[in-house]
Amino acid sequence: MGMMAKKKFTPRRKFCRFCADKDLPLNYKRTDILRDFTTERGKIIARRITGTCAHHQRLLTTEIKRARQMALLFYTAGHSSDVKKKSQI
Repeated sequence: MGMMAKKKFTPRRKFCRFCADKDLPLNYKRTDILRDFTTERGKIIARRITGTCAHHQRLLTTEIKRARQMALLFYTAGHSSDVKKKSQI
């Protein structure tokens, strides 16, 4: 039992949530869905991390930008109400 076999790390296959579930709406009004694809700082997460296909990533980016324009999502952490600035601490 001297040499133990090491398990190799095999990442799970990423899949596009919007291709898998055709009923999932990709709309700027659904901020609960769009927040899953942005960081807490407000950046849009890359498709290689989320697993979204290229077609839906382009649509997703457009909808996130529309939601920001309509003030449904924030642009940066400084615009968020739950994040305090250094001057306020």
